[in-house]
Amino acid sequence: MEFTIPWASLFGGMLLGLSAVVLLLFSGKVAGISGVIGGLINPQKNESSWRAAFVVGMITSIVFVLPLGFALPDVTDTNLLLAAVAGLFVGFGTRLGNGCTSGHGIIGMGRFSKRSIVATCAFMAAAIVVVLIRRLLGVL
Repeated sequence: MEFTIPWASLFGGMLLGLSAVVLLLFSGKVAGISGVIGGLINPQKNESSWRAAFVVGMITSIVFVLPLGFALPDVTDTNLLLAAVAGLFVGFGTRLGNGCTSGHGIIGMGRFSKRSIVATCAFMAAAIVVVLIRRLLGVL
């Protein structure tokens, strides 16, 4: 595996941070994806429109970045049942952890939330362990 300069990741991270800051500054809302989606599933008064706009913006953003050379990953060889089960586990984990990686890692860490700092450290530790195990087993 060859390391390349991750310009797309850097640009994407900058856009995530910018969108989180803009949402927080102009509306006082937090851009944690699990919270945004959860608020659409169990809506509160006057909360659905901005959440729907946020989700529509995420989904349609590909239209704006395609001309810049970005593309969606190829998922034709993906086991959809396995992906659905993994998605359910992610949803369970976000409920259990009181937020998702975007909420804790981008918003919570930026606000110096102790809970988010602990959660983000746990996410990163788990990711490191998984990568190390995969490397030891020879699975890339």
